[in-house]
Amino acid sequence: MASSNHEDDPLLAKIVKIFNESSASYATHKRKLKELSRLRSSSPHETFLASFTKSLTPLLNFQRRTASTERVVRFVAIFCGIRDSDCNNSWDVFLEEVLKFLVTAASAANKAVRFRACQLISEIIMRFPDDAEVSDELWDEVIDSMKLRMGDKFPIIRTFSVRALSRFVNDSENSDILDLFLEALAMEQNADVRKTIILSLPASNLTSQAIVDCGLDVNESVRRAAYIVLANKFPIQSLSIKHRTVILQRGLSDRSPAVVKECLKLMKDEWLAKHCKSDPIELLKFLDVETYETIGDSVMGALLCAGVIDLHDGQSACQFMGLTSTEAVGDGCASSQLLDPEVALYWRSICKHLQAEAQAKGSDAASTTGTEAAIYAAEASDNNDLLEKFLPATVSQYVKLAKGLLAAGPNYRFTSRQLLLLGAMLDFSDATNRRVAGAFVQDLLMRPLEYELDHDGNMIVIGDGINLGGDKDWAFAVSELAKKVHASGGEFEEVLLGVIGELAQPCRERTADCIQWMHCLAVTGLLLENVKSFHQLQGKAIEPAELLHSLLLPGAKHLNLDVQRVAVQCLGLYGLLERRPSEELLKQLRVSFVKGPCPISFLAGKALMDLVMWHGPQEVDKSYGLNLPLQDNVVATVAPIDFSGTSGDLDSGVLDLLHAALANENWNQLENLEEDELVQAMLGEGFAKILLLSDKYPSINCSLHTSVLVKLITLYFIEETKELNRLKQCLSVFFEHYPSLSTNHKKHLSQAFIPVVRGMWPGINGNPKESSVTVSNMRKRAVQVSLFMVQMMQSPLYAKVTGNSITDLPETEDGSVENIDDFENGEEGLAIRIAAEVASFPAKKTQAEKSYVSALCKSLVQLRFRPSEQGAIKLMRYLLHRLANTLSSERELVKEFKNMAEYLRKMDSQPDQEILPDQAGIIFGGLGLENPGPENSMEVPPTPAPRSTRSARPRRRRHEETSSDEESSRPQIIMPAAVVGLSSGRSQRASKLAALSKLTTHRTAVAHDHIDEEEEGSDLTSEDESAELD
Repeated sequence: MASSNHEDDPLLAKIVKIFNESSASYATHKRKLKELSRLRSSSPHETFLASFTKSLTPLLNFQRRTASTERVVRFVAIFCGIRDSDCNNSWDVFLEEVLKFLVTAASAANKAVRFRACQLISEIIMRFPDDAEVSDELWDEVIDSMKLRMGDKFPIIRTFSVRALSRFVNDSENSDILDLFLEALAMEQNADVRKTIILSLPASNLTSQAIVDCGLDVNESVRRAAYIVLANKFPIQSLSIKHRTVILQRGLSDRSPAVVKECLKLMKDEWLAKHCKSDPIELLKFLDVETYETIGDSVMGALLCAGVIDLHDGQSACQFMGLTSTEAVGDGCASSQLLDPEVALYWRSICKHLQAEAQAKGSDAASTTGTEAAIYAAEASDNNDLLEKFLPATVSQYVKLAKGLLAAGPNYRFTSRQLLLLGAMLDFSDATNRRVAGAFVQDLLMRPLEYELDHDGNMIVIGDGINLGGDKDWAFAVSELAKKVHASGGEFEEVLLGVIGELAQPCRERTADCIQWMHCLAVTGLLLENVKSFHQLQGKAIEPAELLHSLLLPGAKHLNLDVQRVAVQCLGLYGLLERRPSEELLKQLRVSFVKGPCPISFLAGKALMDLVMWHGPQEVDKSYGLNLPLQDNVVATVAPIDFSGTSGDLDSGVLDLLHAALANENWNQLENLEEDELVQAMLGEGFAKILLLSDKYPSINCSLHTSVLVKLITLYFIEETKELNRLKQCLSVFFEHYPSLSTNHKKHLSQAFIPVVRGMWPGINGNPKESSVTVSNMRKRAVQVSLFMVQMMQSPLYAKVTGNSITDLPETEDGSVENIDDFENGEEGLAIRIAAEVASFPAKKTQAEKSYVSALCKSLVQLRFRPSEQGAIKLMRYLLHRLANTLSSERELVKEFKNMAEYLRKMDSQPDQEILPDQAGIIFGGLGLENPGPENSMEVPPTPAPRSTRSARPRRRRHEETSSDEESSRPQIIMPAAVVGLSSGRSQRASKLAALSKLTTHRTAVAHDHIDEEEEGSDLTSEDESAELD
């Protein structure tokens, strides 16, 4: 460690020698500790302390973390914690002096010294004996020093300071340490520091939520540390049910195998083995499987796959059904036996696992031959034998048990549904079993919906009011059992149509109440969800057309809103099964969408969106009687639709109708609505899918495509949708893939850039005035949106797959995929659009316009040009010259323009040749832009010099202001077809120098005038806004 000569201090030389020898191996530490202890006992206290601290100086200055250095640090920490038996008081004094020395070093300017001092303090404190006597003042000094080091800019120093404070976090007198840990955990950027904080947190109600939240940390080691802490410090009884389920849900589905392994260890070794006595049913009782069924399924699946549950220990269906050996042979069933929810889930999970294993082994046996096939077949046979052991012996036993649970009331509904799912694994090949099970299925389908009466005597259905039994999971269980019992071709549809015919009789006679209507429509929806085509319903008791006209359409017009909801749901399913949607169905859906309340409008809009994606928008419009022509690549104006006072029988296309609803802000003004009931959230998700697959819908015109994209980007960033997590997740995936799928998508993205930023910028387009803080936040959000869209424009295209081969797109010099189409779909088109937007503003601008133009220019300079687009390069050089003149007072922007102009000049194959007027007109016309006013040069003027601090004379100032006002009041000249100033005529270029010399003085005066105007108008902007603009 130290190589200097210590002949003048023999004690220091001995200590340094011991340190050097201890760095070789941990095996020498025990012997060297005794040697250093003898040296301390035989030397005066002050002399040894001075030599000891002096010997630590090279260690403190050594920054690299080598193995030998770490051994010395550990040796020093252990030595400071060793108490000599014959001199206890001197040891306490020695320890205090060493800690004071290290606390002083922890505040040094050298980061290596601070790092080693914090490391030594943490190592000493972690090995500190409980009987050590240290003054409270020193401890306070150490704690305060480590608190200060938690704010150090180097992560390694923060890590060791947290480790040092972890010894005091449980003390009631130092409760502020725990608060500091929790605050630092939320703000910490370094993963190692977060991991150290997690490992240092104690078990308490204050820390449980923070540790559970770390299960979503982006770093794998932090998530793994969270599960280690939960396993070691938190018994399962100390956690709430919500925390238990969240821990298992996140851990078992984690993308990292190490985190999944740690979660399994927590579940098996701690919760199951120690707190549940290795009984899986007891573990399920801690999870409330009735509320968190999916978590229970995941837990059972993990335990079964890990082999924790022994399926060969003599368990059978008799134990779950409460049967004796005599009853198991016959068809008896203990009617008083009611299964607990955990037992029912456990029973169903075991049977499902065994059935899946048997099917998998059977498939493996069928795909192989020889001995391997025989082994797989034997394993499949063993699993089938185990499955038969766990299933009820007869169908009659199963039916009696299920009926007993159904008769027990709504408290056993979860258990009854588990039993229905279990019944789908039984064998119904026998005619007798099929007859018994068929009668049971008939009873399930005819079972009326449960309801209750309000104070006025109105019937209020229990459940969602759409699915059979008021629950989607219940309807699924009934359908699975019915399809297994009636597995013959057409038998399932025939049975359900028979039930529908019986339930529809009072509906046709108009004698049914709302509950009967909803029950009949729920069974109809169950049929429509499980049938593949109307061909399977031909020749049955009720034809599809009769089903539509006698049941679905009257239900959609019913006075009861709950009946309308389920009828609209069925209409959407019915339309998906038609080869071409009927006009009556579409008309009813449009009326329900426009005129219905929000829940009905939501279902009707979802049905229309599904029909558009399934049949195509043009086919849907034709079925409605609208023969709209194809408008691909045609720029048309999207006419707004007024929803007030309309009957829903509109002449607009279905996409125009849905788009108008997406842009209608009144849809989301209703309170107390969940996200799955908001019309705008549903339409945003649907339109995102349509735009993502826009190549399959050629009838969508460009204007509608761009307008929808503008709305989706706005929805993704506005404050009002921050709580719509499903919509934000959907749009996040959409924006990740949308620009990379097609060059046409980038074209629409380029067209949407200006409308999005302009619409979100405060003070533009007549936006209402807000407070300075609100305006500043709105500007920051708009700048974020502009940068986000620039990044999407710069994202590479995906490789195209043709047949079995993948065609790579050409790449540019920087490695990005080059756009193989024209400049309209690339960054060049966006750059020209931004430049044209900036050039459209007058010389005198409001404060909002100045900030808006500045933000656009900052996005402009980030765009890249391809060498192949020479026309766009020349035009951009011309536009940069105009922008530099317009924004001559913005020195930073003019400097950026100059750099960009130099970059474009190098890419220009003929830099001295100006762009031709016809070529410029073609480019502007292709982008749908008007030609800006004429200019004579493509060169960006130099950056203006800083304005002199000497004030101008008043008369001269007034003259300049008058001149500037006169020039700004002059009408703007629109370039004719033959653009003046873009011609390459010899006479104009000959007089260019003379014209520039005459304009130099005037441009400088105008630039100074603009600067003065900015200073005069600065009182309109807050300090935050001014800082943002800078």
